[in-house]
Amino acid sequence: MIGQTVFKIEDMTCGHCEKTVVKALAEVLPGKAVTIDLAARKAFVEGDAALAEQAIREAGYTPVREV
Repeated sequence: MIGQTVFKIEDMTCGHCEKTVVKALAEVLPGKAVTIDLAARKAFVEGDAALAEQAIREAGYTPVREV
């Protein structure tokens, strides 16, 4: 799916985690918007949702797509 996807990432708990997730997403979705709400543990990602989910998992986190 292409558009904006929201991922709940419960194991994204600090600024280092946030930077790791943003970096992983930037590598697979260059130029796409990525917004992180660390307090809510959510990532708002534009672009290919499946590719984004895979990148987050490969970075060591457990994303859950929100509907």
